[in-house]
Amino acid sequence: MQPNSHSARATSTPHSGTNAVVPSETIAAVASAPGVGGVGVLRVSGPLAPTIARTLLGREPRPRHAHYAAFRDVAGDPIDRGLLLFFPTPRSYTGEDVLELHTHGSPVVLRLLLARTLELGARHARPGEFSERAFLNGKLDLAQAEAVADLVASGSAAAARAAQRSLDGEFSERVHALVEAVVRLRVWIEAAIDFPEDEIDFLATPELAADLAALRTRLDELLAATRRGVRLADGLHVVIVGRPNVGKSSLMNALSRSERAIVTDVAGTTRDVLRETIDLDGVALTLVDTAGLREAGDHVEREGIRRARAELERADLAILVSDDAHVANDLDLLAELPPEVERLVVHNKIDLAGDHPRVEQREGRTHLWLSAKSGAGLDRLAAELKRRAGVEDAGGAFSARARHVAALERARARLAAADDALNRQRAGELAAEELRQVQQFLGEITGEFSSDDLLGEIFASFCIGK
Repeated sequence: MQPNSHSARATSTPHSGTNAVVPSETIAAVASAPGVGGVGVLRVSGPLAPTIARTLLGREPRPRHAHYAAFRDVAGDPIDRGLLLFFPTPRSYTGEDVLELHTHGSPVVLRLLLARTLELGARHARPGEFSERAFLNGKLDLAQAEAVADLVASGSAAAARAAQRSLDGEFSERVHALVEAVVRLRVWIEAAIDFPEDEIDFLATPELAADLAALRTRLDELLAATRRGVRLADGLHVVIVGRPNVGKSSLMNALSRSERAIVTDVAGTTRDVLRETIDLDGVALTLVDTAGLREAGDHVEREGIRRARAELERADLAILVSDDAHVANDLDLLAELPPEVERLVVHNKIDLAGDHPRVEQREGRTHLWLSAKSGAGLDRLAAELKRRAGVEDAGGAFSARARHVAALERARARLAAADDALNRQRAGELAAEELRQVQQFLGEITGEFSSDDLLGEIFASFCIGK
């Protein structure tokens, strides 16, 4: 049972949409230029787009219709022949009047055509300005706009599909569903605060506690899915750790199929972190080989060990390389890792031990037996790395960014505080304030609450013409 309320506190003020101030200038940029022999695309957006379209076409363009036209310079000399498409506001990518010119892919032709549009009143577009205007005009939310850049930058089929799902709004829909649940809880709690004289203590009802618990579960599930989305977009950050001479550098060389790391029998050979980015069947992996973790007397080696521990703090996955004789003691090397860093234990040198490749689960950790020297068991490790990168779950995955994870983590912390305030302290006002912050952190993902500095940083990372 939920109390009736006239409270209007649980509302949000969107950053995008009709309240936003959208620049009135007309912008132009080459959106696609594959080179000679291909097709080049130049995009124009803004109030002068219809005038530029009429000038280049020589007549009024028909909306959403491909016109074959000769594009001419100011003297009337032909620049190229191609297709002109005009999309009037608001049914366009940016929500403004948009003109697209499809020409031959010569960079020279595209530069001349761009110069012609600038002569007709447009200006050069900034990186990401088309997507920024789409966001400001309410055509895309911020997560969808970022998915445009993720789609362009995708390095694998799985990453491209995940970015398309975010662009289609799957990620945003899950965030909005959480926001709606938060708003319902805020209305409930604030109504109970507004009417304390009611005989029923609505803050103590089992339904409220159950709804809050369910919301925490849903947010945790979205956070886990978002972390997988970041991995698909950015790749998996893997740090290889272990004692000296256990085979860390050999494992890195075997995975990267190169002699990137020096391998010797001398302890302490690796004295700094070594990074290698590899493509594992379409999955981007950043491998980091670290100095052997031990009590080192040498100043340079101590610095290498310090850097190794720093790498572990921001890893997605830590691979502990050990062997059957030392693994029980080596597990202590993973004890101080942040809880979000996943662990994988590799039992190396099975060729010397006469063992065979296999995978086992022990006390909640995955153990894998292999030989970095002979290659036995490396296929199992590759399959495990792809699984950790989210490839197996990519059928329903969406792309995401580190800032989305950070926003969800802040929301989770505030939601836990709201739960504590409500169920332990019985402090309704405090719980309501915590939920307000939860709503704001979630709104940062889709752009309902966004600073101009954040928007500038996000769209500055886009390509020109997007």
